[in-house]
Amino acid sequence: MSTAWRRAVAVAAAGLVLAGCGQGTKGASGDSIAKLEIMAPADPGGGWDQTARAMQSAVTGAKLVNSVQVSNVGGAGGTVGLQKLSSERSESFLMITGLVMIGAVETNASQTRLEETTPIARLTAEDEVVVVPADSPHKTIDDLLNAVNEKGKSVSITGGSAGGTDHILAGMLLKAKNIDPAKLNYVPYSGGGESLAALLGKKVDAGISGVGEYREQIKAGKLRALGTSGPNPHPDLNAPTFKDLNVELINWRGVVAPASISAEAKTRLTKLVTDMHASDAWKAELQKKGWTDTFLTGTEFSTFLFKEIGRVKPALQDIGLVK
Repeated sequence: MSTAWRRAVAVAAAGLVLAGCGQGTKGASGDSIAKLEIMAPADPGGGWDQTARAMQSAVTGAKLVNSVQVSNVGGAGGTVGLQKLSSERSESFLMITGLVMIGAVETNASQTRLEETTPIARLTAEDEVVVVPADSPHKTIDDLLNAVNEKGKSVSITGGSAGGTDHILAGMLLKAKNIDPAKLNYVPYSGGGESLAALLGKKVDAGISGVGEYREQIKAGKLRALGTSGPNPHPDLNAPTFKDLNVELINWRGVVAPASISAEAKTRLTKLVTDMHASDAWKAELQKKGWTDTFLTGTEFSTFLFKEIGRVKPALQDIGLVK
């Protein structure tokens, strides 16, 4: 475990105590955060970008910080942004992360890893959904998978970056039907907006993403949901789960800070995100986006993140994405 992670665990208790006291964003040093920077390590339109901008709206709406700047650094499943984070020296800087990045670190053989960051908080979880254009001949998930089995790479499925949650789910679905993963024609995009455009433009046969990215187009009748990846049917969609295939996968998102920040800065950032989580502004964002609240900070989040990193590589190997 890296020095940053050991420090994260060591100061967790202090951060949680301070998070429950007082108002504003003052930490152990007494300094407050005047300007917060949040990086979405993806192009605009995707889940990470939506999370960053939802945080911006909630933090400013709750008057926790005067200024919040969001930037986008897309590429390679978030590992380009992760590399940029490694050289960041600001102590008021957060980067959105999640299950997608853990997979991308492995598939891209990234020289910078999540173990080299300072964990701050897990925020949300979201079901994945498999969709097709509304006029697609594929009415069920079995229809789509049978087409992949019969036609191989002539059937294209789009989603987020290679090795991310969307790609993992595609592989899990093929494996559940004993379909050779080599038949999968997966078309990755670094932003949800691009995959949506490809779907609506009929450039691909199907798409996989978080429910929030496709929900409005499903409701508008432009996309058809074939199923969702959570343990229970999604309340906003008339679609089955993949329970009959014994496939379940939840996409989580959270925030980390640079490894170089001080213990006091980690405490301030943890308190800020904790105060944001308790605000009506954040609760409204969760409701609007249809995200599940899975808030964790401190030792609990550090432990969770470490376990996720440990389990993803074997899952990628099982479905042929990593040797």
